[in-house]
Amino acid sequence: MDIEPLNCLLPQGKDKVALMILNQPLSSMECIKILWQKAVIKVCVDGGANRLHDLAGSERERFIPDFISGDLDSAFPTVLEFYKNKGSDIIHTPDQDYTDFTKSTQLLLGKLLEKKEQVDIILAVGGLGGRFDQIMASIETLCHMQTADAPPIIVIQQNSLACLLLPGSHTLSVNTGIEKGWCGLIPIDGSCDHVTTSGLKWNLVDQRLQFGVLVSTSNTLDGSGIVHVTTDAPLLWTMGLKNAV
Repeated sequence: MDIEPLNCLLPQGKDKVALMILNQPLSSMECIKILWQKAVIKVCVDGGANRLHDLAGSERERFIPDFISGDLDSAFPTVLEFYKNKGSDIIHTPDQDYTDFTKSTQLLLGKLLEKKEQVDIILAVGGLGGRFDQIMASIETLCHMQTADAPPIIVIQQNSLACLLLPGSHTLSVNTGIEKGWCGLIPIDGSCDHVTTSGLKWNLVDQRLQFGVLVSTSNTLDGSGIVHVTTDAPLLWTMGLKNAV
């Protein structure tokens, strides 16, 4: 799979994006504006509606999500009423077996299918900060939702990015200029017995990655602008961003 994980953050990037705003602090309305213009569908996940409402301020009427979903225990009633009056669908998903992020992603994929719309990337803003259990829940959503026929799901927050690489070969373009340099490859489903990379300062050659054995954290891009990863099991790719999101 070819992935340009940061191209969607650039004004000139051509990616078609499905945008999800999670219930985590947002710091850059400029970033949201860029993504909003590219997004063919926009979703707020529960309290993410509060975050967007607050950050947009006097411009909030320009940024109306297509739908807001979740168990709705975090979204303020006044915020939900505001967006409902502006045309947003409010979709209550009370099932507690899955996180709001997972349930909202399921809805998003269904709506893309209904609209016969294709996107290059599903970009979730938030999900990598705050409580550690919620960070891990974000990673579990990637495991639930990332299949071979689904677009890549990328989670970004502040200065970090994460996405799941399925078994196979992947080419990641990392030459936008907003990469911070650090990166990591983290096994999250037991052992990855055969991992080979290029484009990193410390490359792996048919290496086994497993907690308690070896995990490739605090690695570094080599500056070539392209990273190749081959893995025999799901592997989390994470990297740094220069600009906070």
